[in-house]
Amino acid sequence: MYHEIAEELIQAIESGQFTTKLPTEQQLMNQYKVSRNTIRRAIDVVYQHGLLRRVQGSGYYINELQLQGKMTVNLSIGAGKSLVKHGPLKSQVVTFDKVNAAQIPLAQTMKISPDEDLWRIIRLRYLNDTLYCLEEAYYMRDVVPFISTEALETSVFDFLKDTYDIDPYSSDDFMSLVTIGPDRADLMDLRPGTSMLSLAQINYMRNNVIFNFSRSIYAYPGFSFYFHSAHLSSN
Repeated sequence: MYHEIAEELIQAIESGQFTTKLPTEQQLMNQYKVSRNTIRRAIDVVYQHGLLRRVQGSGYYINELQLQGKMTVNLSIGAGKSLVKHGPLKSQVVTFDKVNAAQIPLAQTMKISPDEDLWRIIRLRYLNDTLYCLEEAYYMRDVVPFISTEALETSVFDFLKDTYDIDPYSSDDFMSLVTIGPDRADLMDLRPGTSMLSLAQINYMRNNVIFNFSRSIYAYPGFSFYFHSAHLSSN
């Protein structure tokens, strides 16, 4: 139950319903007709997503740091989910095929056997008719036996949620600066040797099983990432 409440609170914050601070715990308890413990667990999820800062004795204030950039993606929520407020991504599929883990250097990264079969999806993604990124993604075929071609044009994650009830629960994110080779440069209409920001992600299901690995090279102007960090006191 608290996950559903947390999702509603996140949507309310992103839509601008709450601009300064959250309602009090008591107000939220009355609204959702749940216990204080349930509300606190929901608020904790929203806090972990980097959308709130806690002020002792005053409540939970909306954290607007992630909104400062023209195009800021909040990775505390998830690269895909946090794009909703910017508009839907459209895709141009370059490759959609089946590969063996032994064919690509991913077995160790994904902690899988080299004999494992994967879906490979390479696509150019566009936001507001501007190139957003070049994405290369791999999905475990024993977890995801089928991916529709319609999903490739929009959101594979939405398809997985609707079809298999697979939702990214956590991810390992690795950012780096990469030099674009001739093949990628041609796809992205860039000069070979151009340095671009890249994000590699390993996505886990709720049972801590990896279902997806992706690497995206970003090209959108004014693009930036936002991370939320909670620092533990040593006292």
